[in-house]
Amino acid sequence: MDTIETEQTPFAAVTAQTSKLQRQYQTLLDKSTPYVLYRWVGAAVLLGVFFLRVLLAQGWYIVAYALGIYLLNLFLAFLQPKFDPSNEMLDNEMEDGSAGGLPTKQDEEFRPFIRRLPEFKFWHEATRAIAIAFVCSWFELFDVPVFWPVLVMYWIILFVLTMRKQIQHMIKYRYVPFSFGKAKYGKTSTS
Repeated sequence: MDTIETEQTPFAAVTAQTSKLQRQYQTLLDKSTPYVLYRWVGAAVLLGVFFLRVLLAQGWYIVAYALGIYLLNLFLAFLQPKFDPSNEMLDNEMEDGSAGGLPTKQDEEFRPFIRRLPEFKFWHEATRAIAIAFVCSWFELFDVPVFWPVLVMYWIILFVLTMRKQIQHMIKYRYVPFSFGKAKYGKTSTS
């Protein structure tokens, strides 16, 4: 018998190819998940190539500045807890009038540190931003003439002020976003 061929519209063909590429990209990301050090080394190399491009071309400082601001924003989200204790304290005070906080005694509930931005998403977003900035550095449209020392000083001041605020927040609510320096408990038998 005759087989009926279904004609595929150009839109459906593009959608199918896009979907195929997205699945391949997601597979590549899934396979790279356990290789934390290699992922970050790759991102650092890409960032170094971008900065080398900016220094050798003597331009695109505004792109580098925008990238720096975005990376700082990602880093702050990486350092912050998903459930901010200051917001929970305000919510608890509104509900029952008592001040809430992180556990300070043995009998209080343990609440693990959950990041607002997980490490993998931080790496993925940072690498994507660096790649986009690198591509932007090849177009004259993005080469806005600016006095770059002002941008560097402004970024350093912004970094210092935001990190000081973040560290004060960590001290006030007694949380450490890193695993080093924390007590590690092993399986020891007590006789």
